[in-house]
Amino acid sequence: MANNDLISSRRDQLARLSSQQGLLLAVAESCTGGWLAKVCTDISGSSSWFDRGFVTYSNRAKQQMLGVSEQTLQVEGAVSEAVVIEMVSGALQQSDAHIAVSISGIAGPDGGTEEKPVGTVWLAWEGISIPAVASCCHFDGNRNDVRRQAVERALQGLLDLVQGSSD
Repeated sequence: MANNDLISSRRDQLARLSSQQGLLLAVAESCTGGWLAKVCTDISGSSSWFDRGFVTYSNRAKQQMLGVSEQTLQVEGAVSEAVVIEMVSGALQQSDAHIAVSISGIAGPDGGTEEKPVGTVWLAWEGISIPAVASCCHFDGNRNDVRRQAVERALQGLLDLVQGSSD
């Protein structure tokens, strides 16, 4: 399946399941710069399951919009498990959503370190009654490739969350 087809397929499945279950989604994005929100709202009727998106590219935006603590950012760095968990929790608190996802990473080509090389992306998912879970991924390719793979992984994690909540 082509990359765009995979994203569309996952999005369409998420839209169907979220609508069926009456769930609203919020997204908190950093390195993807709103790409996930765009994908979700590319289809007509998305307002029935997509509540809002937060593009919090700067650390200050993460603090102001999502309540990420300055201490967490200083100690752990923006690309960390602790930050994406605070981001996803903040997205739920600052929205009417039932489920949320957050993404923070190093898409490149600059910004990588030995500890956190280009392609390192942290994601977290949480639901109103579902505790946050985070995952660290290491994606290959150029900036666009890393960002696209992050969107794909975010959608798959949301599908897993929604499917798990219907059990």
